[in-house]
Amino acid sequence: MNFCLRKIVSCITVSWMLTGSLLADETLAARRLTERLIPSHASRFEFRQLSDSLGIDRYTVESKDDKIIISGNNANAMATGLNFYLKRFCNTTVSWYAEIPVELPDSLPSIPAKLQAKARVSDRFFLNYCTFGYTMPFWGWEEWQRLIDWMALNGVNMPLAITGQEAVWHTVWTRMGMTDNDVRAFFTGPAYLPWHRMANIDAWNGPLPHEWLESQTVLQQKILARERELGMRPVLPAFAGHVPAKLKGLCPNADIKLLGKWAGFSDNYRCHFLNPEDSLFAKIQRMYLEEQTRLFGTDHIYGIDPFNEVDPPCWEPEYLKDISANIFRTLTDVDPKAQWLQMSWMFYHDKKDWTPPRVEALLSGVEPGKMTLLDYHCENVELWKTTDSFHGQPFIWCYLGNFGGNTTITGNLKQSGDRLDKALASAGKNLTGIGSTLEGLDIMQFPYEYIFDKAWDNALPDDKWIEQLADRHVGAPSSNARKAWKILFDDIYIQVARTLGTLTNFRPVLDKHNDHRIRINYENRRLAEAWKLLIDASEIERDAMAVDLICVGRQVLGNLFKEEKFELDSAYHRKDIQGIQEKAALMKSLLADIDSLNAYHPRASLSTWIRDARQYAETPEAADYYERNARNLITTWGGALNDYASRTWAGLIGNYYTPRWEIYLDAVTAATKNGVALDQQQLNDNLSRFENEWVQSLDTITSEAPKMKIKEFSRHLFEKYQSLLQIQ
Repeated sequence: MNFCLRKIVSCITVSWMLTGSLLADETLAARRLTERLIPSHASRFEFRQLSDSLGIDRYTVESKDDKIIISGNNANAMATGLNFYLKRFCNTTVSWYAEIPVELPDSLPSIPAKLQAKARVSDRFFLNYCTFGYTMPFWGWEEWQRLIDWMALNGVNMPLAITGQEAVWHTVWTRMGMTDNDVRAFFTGPAYLPWHRMANIDAWNGPLPHEWLESQTVLQQKILARERELGMRPVLPAFAGHVPAKLKGLCPNADIKLLGKWAGFSDNYRCHFLNPEDSLFAKIQRMYLEEQTRLFGTDHIYGIDPFNEVDPPCWEPEYLKDISANIFRTLTDVDPKAQWLQMSWMFYHDKKDWTPPRVEALLSGVEPGKMTLLDYHCENVELWKTTDSFHGQPFIWCYLGNFGGNTTITGNLKQSGDRLDKALASAGKNLTGIGSTLEGLDIMQFPYEYIFDKAWDNALPDDKWIEQLADRHVGAPSSNARKAWKILFDDIYIQVARTLGTLTNFRPVLDKHNDHRIRINYENRRLAEAWKLLIDASEIERDAMAVDLICVGRQVLGNLFKEEKFELDSAYHRKDIQGIQEKAALMKSLLADIDSLNAYHPRASLSTWIRDARQYAETPEAADYYERNARNLITTWGGALNDYASRTWAGLIGNYYTPRWEIYLDAVTAATKNGVALDQQQLNDNLSRFENEWVQSLDTITSEAPKMKIKEFSRHLFEKYQSLLQIQ
């Protein structure tokens, strides 16, 4: 986009954001959302506005004449009411992916009697810094538009909104005297910006291209305009003390110190921190917030996260209290209405260092009620219980559910729902919200819908909720799907979410039997039973049903792959060359079949990830750069994070994981034939060489589903491996 046009777009958008919505009528925003999602049925819906007299979001749904009438106190409540109707009466699911249409019955059902709901909490938070790297670095407006609509449908009214901030920082740092090249070299590559924003790493896979800064500015303006239109308060960033190393030379008297090392990265990539007591801090805070507000407006709530997964310069409680007090002072000096939103993840991640006195010190530096904590990983540890409810500060109960965009079935969902219900009943007034802080989106979205449903007083009991989920995934009541989902909900989704994956996705190691990342807390046979029931469910083929078949099927086969690999290792120790060859052939067959199964969905495909990265570029050189960023993040990552973001995707299995396993299988076979021990170090060197070459490669990657329907192919796979799964 040329400079003049970009300036016009910026001025129009900022004027819109600063003066308030041009859509004074909230009903118009709800109607436009409906027209985007279900255009052929949109005329059947009528939206009406309720008063805000109750001080809490609410909606009603009813049928009158030939209309479905949805009323709410704002556009967000109306959107939630629309989703309630679509789920409960139309047996459908709206995907958070733009290319998936909303599947509806030909005739919309009527509502027998007027129904109503009220929100149990005022704040419904969504997203995570990491999601902007693991899922959305190369999203355009089409993808963002659908996700924002999905958030509105699920009642989200406090989304994290950190896109485009590098353009603001570019202005700040160049005004401070840095060159354009120095500033862009300070930034990481696009896929790694979340960890730069959290002051974990600088410069990795940079420098950031000019075109990125420009396109992200325009995109963020669109994102914020739509989120505000739909009744959301986006959380924008503020200055937390992270500064370029070059600033030390420009401001030699400033109190700038190194932060701790992170994730095995060398000192070249370490971040620097400016003491908030230094007068320069307030100057930078003002420059940043004024420029950000000029471009993006403000809703007066700011994400500020110093010391996330890194050591502060000093651990003394008085120092930590002064840090938070001074950060907040610089914030309110610019925006007197400012509120601070703070992740509590670091208190869990570095719990040995974040002792109770240190936590209390950091939190007590801010006026009570002005710092809201995200209790980030409540399915594992509810920090509000061990911090005196965050020492009186408001907090939002969050379900994390996904690390690194991993595609493994994980999450103790039923237990999490029970924890949330108990927290709502007992935590008191400073529990102000419910959130989901997933690190990455997968094709399986139901856990987050389950959590957000509990934000309303009409949430179904678990047994009814899971039956209704099965029905809407199929498109009609299905006893087989209900039985399958009861197994999944009661027996499979019982494991606390963490960085999990199937063994297919990890670098091969001889005799690696107890890696916590591949451990499962259920019998694979039980999961296979659910897969069989899903295969036998209704012949109606919806996207949500395809997602179920893929997610359950790839997990069953991935678990089976682990069992076969361990048997191959046993054959190696017995020097059984025939056994090795038989197991190697079976493992290769499993890899090929898992690859093919994932090819049925565009968002379970490496080619989609790479296509999005390349399409974001304006030049061939930038396209190559973005693709290498995209390849790097989901494989070798950097530092000590190899395979952290593992994905069971079509194309990634076939083009990356399978060649790694072939290197391993060939090495085991050769060692056995030659009567020598496997040289694991040499194997690691060979694997590392392949990985690095693959990341730098630009070879075209395609994946194609078999020429049969997904249910037919799923049945074929089940029957092929049925004897190994020990299922009748």
